[in-house]
Amino acid sequence: MSEKQAIEQQISQVKQRVEASIALAKTLGADGAEVSMSRQQGLNVTTRLGEVETVEFTNDGALGITVYKGGRKGSASTADLSEQALQQAVQAAVNIADFTSVDEFSGLADKELLAFDAPDLDLYHPQTINTEEAISMASECEQHALSFNDKITNSDGATFASFEGFKVYGNTHGLLVASPSTRHSLSCVVLASDGQDMQRDYAYSVNRDFSLLDPAKAIGEKAARETISRLNSQKLSTRKVPVMFRADIANTLWGHFIAAISGGNLYRKSSFLLDALGQEIFPDFITIEERPHLKRALASSAFDSEGVATIDRNIVTNGQLDTYLLTSYSARKLGRTTTGHAGGIHNWLVQPNGGDFEQMLAQLGTGLLVTELMGQGVNVVNGDYSRGAAGFWVENGEIKYPVSEITIAGNLKEMFANIVAVGSDIDMHGSIRTGSILVEQMQIAGS
Repeated sequence: MSEKQAIEQQISQVKQRVEASIALAKTLGADGAEVSMSRQQGLNVTTRLGEVETVEFTNDGALGITVYKGGRKGSASTADLSEQALQQAVQAAVNIADFTSVDEFSGLADKELLAFDAPDLDLYHPQTINTEEAISMASECEQHALSFNDKITNSDGATFASFEGFKVYGNTHGLLVASPSTRHSLSCVVLASDGQDMQRDYAYSVNRDFSLLDPAKAIGEKAARETISRLNSQKLSTRKVPVMFRADIANTLWGHFIAAISGGNLYRKSSFLLDALGQEIFPDFITIEERPHLKRALASSAFDSEGVATIDRNIVTNGQLDTYLLTSYSARKLGRTTTGHAGGIHNWLVQPNGGDFEQMLAQLGTGLLVTELMGQGVNVVNGDYSRGAAGFWVENGEIKYPVSEITIAGNLKEMFANIVAVGSDIDMHGSIRTGSILVEQMQIAGS
């Protein structure tokens, strides 16, 4: 039996369990019910200084069920997937619903919005890798980092991980869909020393398809270069300067934007972007597209965690906010329709207007390049932003020296409005594909 046939058989069995759980919920008096069941198996190996530190095998699953009775909601979950445990979980959810308050906004997603014709997004690419092969890849990656330069003096290890699994979602509207997927990654973390100074940094690669991972040598050498570049960092005096967020850090800015336009914060009136729909939040060159159905992409999904079909949509067009990010519940609270974002976003593409990394540095001119952020000093209610940072001081478009122990501060609303450029140096590692972001000016607090 092929791996594809094997997982299809497992999915079929799980679908039967999901259907049985839904039927039981109805028998016990539920008006509506939704069940999500997942299974995952995989291997995670870490080596450090040539020795194997951990070898972990994963083979587990979980079921979550939510039932609705007369406007009341009850939820339960279990990691025990035996028939008896599933029955107990369903009964528990029904029992809980008997004691919760009536909420007119709760309930299943509207039937006409569900993913009855979910497309195949080519997310499942299993790779048979034994423990010895996994150890070899991690060891090779770490060795290339350690031998790259004499300044690399220690390691926090290299890790190879490979996982495959699936999730099945069903509800009493008759929806029953499945999504198999894989995820493979290789990473390395090393330390560099120069006199009394010591720095730490990392590099990694992640992909649905094992064959598309970066080579172990490239990852190890990149980790070494990143770490060495941070040695002998300096502090900065307090000043206001242009700030450029490197592409792999720039996604954090979009993460704060996501929080601000998410339904939960909006109906609670705890966002600095209340009533911002249709308003110009960014300069007119900023356009953000969401493309949930990209083949093999890390954040692709044919349906959200409520079974709602995902669709292509623009989040921002020419600087204007086109949509909030809503679940069925938050949409009803706001008098709107769900946007299929229960569980998160799906492949944001931030359109660039600037050049590559070197060209973005030239546009920065003299200012701060941020490559690391620390702390959680962001207030989504009023947009205040203050985080610890490290990176590089840039003069006339050229990196001069590393900097650390500084704080960058501003207000997100002003920062968004004052974005000067988005680079074409797109980072592909996550759910937000963005280049570096150049902000006109921010407050730097240093020594």
